[in-house]
Amino acid sequence: MNIFDFITQEEIDDLPDNDPQAAFITFVRIAQRRLGDHVRELDNTEESWRAINEAQQSFMNVAVAAAKKFGIEPFATMEVPRLKDFSSDDNRQFRADLDHYMTQLVLDASSRARRDSVFITPDLKSTIRTYVHHLRELIEKSNDVSSEKREVLLRRLAEFEGELEKKRLNLVSVSILIIAFASAPGGIGASIEMANKLISNITRAVGDAKAADEATRRLPSAEQPFAISGPRTNDLKPARQSRRDDMDDEIPF
Repeated sequence: MNIFDFITQEEIDDLPDNDPQAAFITFVRIAQRRLGDHVRELDNTEESWRAINEAQQSFMNVAVAAAKKFGIEPFATMEVPRLKDFSSDDNRQFRADLDHYMTQLVLDASSRARRDSVFITPDLKSTIRTYVHHLRELIEKSNDVSSEKREVLLRRLAEFEGELEKKRLNLVSVSILIIAFASAPGGIGASIEMANKLISNITRAVGDAKAADEATRRLPSAEQPFAISGPRTNDLKPARQSRRDDMDDEIPF
């Protein structure tokens, strides 16, 4: 199997930008699913066992390559066994190590997502939807908005409304909406003051909700974030002393 048996070009293009950990998580999830589908299609014969072994080695190969691209240790510096040396033990150990590490990555990503988002209560959703509704009316009724700008602003509002359907609202989506309206000073003519007020109301509502959200949970520590570790540590045994040293220990003087 090659990389495109594990993930399509479109899926590669859709990997998260500017977040290597999230990109690696997504890549591995997709590749693991494709590997599982491929293995289930094979019969339990000796020839199929060889094909399964090859597929498992290929999965390890692309996963380690992805780790190198995204700078994910300890996998970025891991040696992939040659196919003729790859065994089921290598596969089981790699999958165990990967699962151990992925668990830490997923939990860390979840913590970061909570810090960068706010829980959407029904009241908050209703309030923001009202502001969005009035913004859409201003854009559609304004004679000072070019058709191109109107299309962009309406699309941004639709995307923002889509974010409201999620359990938590990503704060980046709020920033994108603010930038969209701020990018064209006077872009909606005489209604600009009302538009700015509505945007300000959305920002205030989200800000108040974020403050309340953080008040209900422990704030992140100011200390360094927990470092994600590998699944095993190398137990280095001290080098055995020389025979002469052993003999010296037995000499009483």
